Amino acid sequence: MSDSARSTPPYRAEHLGSLLRPQKLLDVRARMRDEGLSSEEAGLLEVETQAVGQVVKKQRDLGIPAIGSGEYTRTRFWGLMWDEFEGTVRLQDADASMFRLYHPDVVCLIEKDTHIMPGDSVIAGGKLSHNPELSQSNLHELKLVQQFVPKEEWHKIKLTMITPAWFHMRYKQGKAYAPEAYANDAEYFQDVAKVYQAELKQLYDAGLRNVQFDDPGMAYLCSKEFRDGWAADSDNIGTIEDLLDAYIALYNDCLANLPADMHTGIHLCRGNFIGGRHFATGSYDMIAQKLFQKLDVNTFYLEYDTERAGGFEPLQFLPKNKNVVVGVISTKLAQLEDKEEMKSRVRNAAEWVAKGWEETVEEALKRVCVSPQCGFSTHESGYPLNDEEETKKLALVREIADEIWGQL
Repeated sequence: MSDSARSTPPYRAEHLGSLLRPQKLLDVRARMRDEGLSSEEAGLLEVETQAVGQVVKKQRDLGIPAIGSGEYTRTRFWGLMWDEFEGTVRLQDADASMFRLYHPDVVCLIEKDTHIMPGDSVIAGGKLSHNPELSQSNLHELKLVQQFVPKEEWHKIKLTMITPAWFHMRYKQGKAYAPEAYANDAEYFQDVAKVYQAELKQLYDAGLRNVQFDDPGMAYLCSKEFRDGWAADSDNIGTIEDLLDAYIALYNDCLANLPADMHTGIHLCRGNFIGGRHFATGSYDMIAQKLFQKLDVNTFYLEYDTERAGGFEPLQFLPKNKNVVVGVISTKLAQLEDKEEMKSRVRNAAEWVAKGWEETVEEALKRVCVSPQCGFSTHESGYPLNDEEETKKLALVREIADEIWGQL
């Protein structure tokens, strides 16, 4: 189980963060919700620690170098980071008028026949700031994984983090923040970048060297339905291209002060809700050239398991100093993919990368890796695969990587 001499991320065989939770962990969290128990009363830390130890071993046994927690410390993929920023306010029974009702998440999550939006959404009720004493959830998750990984391999540990635009895109123009907090998006983005810079520094100082931003919203910019909704919304200031530019600038500001040895990546996903449901379709063509060339990340983790993501043609715009991880293995369907077919798809992706620079496919493959298209359990439960099926999928990723890159 080599990784073809790659000692730094991205690795030839990757996975994208969340893994199926063990029942014992789900039971403890259910008791906390149903019986009103504190985490201490329920014994959450002990169960979490045991579960993370087991999932770290599973990844190591399968030969997956970028070890993660499986997101076992979270109930949803975005975790608690935004709740921990000072200045945020959790919405309760928010009126639908606050939201872009054409945003794919909102379209799918709004309660049927009501005007009440679902919970777990925050806005900036005041000025955003980062308090190290409060911002502990990501640090806790990192330290749990570090307990089970030799220190000389800590640089391989990957932490997933929600996009800085997560609590902006869903809201109507100017509704992501209270008017007394920020006058406009530019002011708001400036402080979002500051809190992300502080969070990333705190994690870097604790040993993190590999972060993956999960960003369904960036993929929604490829959706015709979202684009049509945006164009029809007279409250919006600017065009979709202006929004893409603003989000790229926001990311780049968040990453501006990172040391050179911090690997950064962005995962574009069209939704992976309970039951394996996706929220949007649309190829990368509309955003690829600008995104690949202007976003200051090292790696793009791209969903490519079905036709809803389009073809590999946009990969011709991938710069020579950036990587792509092609997600050709489905986490939504239990059936195991045909290995030779998947190897062919990875090589097809490399052909388009090569075309952009008139290089050989072998040269292009040095910047290509393989993974599932998304996590296996974006929310804590309710997904179609079982543990055995998940293990077979991850093992297949490893086999594909070994057979492609082991020959180079």
